[in-house]
Amino acid sequence: MSAGTFTPRPGAAPVSRMILAQTALETRMLLRNGEQLLLTVIIPALLLTLFSAVDIVDTGSERSVDFLAPGILALAVMSTAFTGQAIATGFDRRYGVLKRLGASPLPRWALMAAKTLSVLVTEVLQIALLTVIALALGWSPQGNPLSVAALILLGTAAFSGLGLLMAGTLKAEMTLAAANLAFLLLLVGGGVIVPLEKFPDAVRSALGLLPISALSDGLREVLQHGASLPWGDVAVLAGWAVLGLGAAARLFRWE
Repeated sequence: MSAGTFTPRPGAAPVSRMILAQTALETRMLLRNGEQLLLTVIIPALLLTLFSAVDIVDTGSERSVDFLAPGILALAVMSTAFTGQAIATGFDRRYGVLKRLGASPLPRWALMAAKTLSVLVTEVLQIALLTVIALALGWSPQGNPLSVAALILLGTAAFSGLGLLMAGTLKAEMTLAAANLAFLLLLVGGGVIVPLEKFPDAVRSALGLLPISALSDGLREVLQHGASLPWGDVAVLAGWAVLGLGAAARLFRWE
């Protein structure tokens, strides 16, 4: 045994290793949370199965699943990047978790990067599960996978910014109520299950500017109609991403 075998090496680990470790922790915490699993996995899967199997809403498509699957994928992104992240981060802030982590060797920007990576990992699992269910229901997706990935990444950025803005400026209880209310309202009025064409003309234009509407319509253009990247929806998502992330960076309070 050499003299230096047990020589301590004090110092922080590389930032990349800290980010990966925090990402793994954030992901495990999310997957172990029954309420979050209900919101991010079970509800989207049930909605996709129910509305595809039972003709409840006239989607204007020959097969309901062709219309519903892209919208449910958009809902899954919103449930994780916005609702789930806002609630989890809001309570982390309330209980002082963010304050303590902010005092650790892990930089604050790295903590937010880890949370974002955790969201992306969860979304991959969600999309894989929902895609399997949709294919079993007869879905025939079209379009370029790269266009789908670009829309999902933009949607994730937009919803993450809004979720962090809410979590960093409101009390945890208010964040919980507001995030769940927004989830329900956007589920109904965001073109996820009910086509925007069903709404009055005066309301439709405003609803079309919502991030969930842009993501739903964009994914539908690609996956249902085989279109290339829908630049109008991309512009809406990019605008929300810049607005949300910029406001969150300026207004987020760690305590």
